[in-house]
Amino acid sequence: MLRYTILLKPADEDEEPGFSVTVPELPGCFSQGDTFEEAMEHAKEAILCHLEGMVKDGEDIPLETKPYILAQVEVPEPTVLKAQAR
Repeated sequence: MLRYTILLKPADEDEEPGFSVTVPELPGCFSQGDTFEEAMEHAKEAILCHLEGMVKDGEDIPLETKPYILAQVEVPEPTVLKAQAR
């Protein structure tokens, strides 16, 4: 079994409910689901499909040797945005 970190982002309040999914170790591999459970299941399917495509194309399958660490940082608002708000 292979293991990959996925990132799930809830939809914005003005959008239909659901989650978008990306896989940092597999650029271009993404999915979505209307519920958390559906997004998780669709992520597994998307990863498998992506890996199968890589094998068919003769590409090496990247292995995630260490899980990603998710963190948030705060940065000051860019000066350009402050000027536009005036």
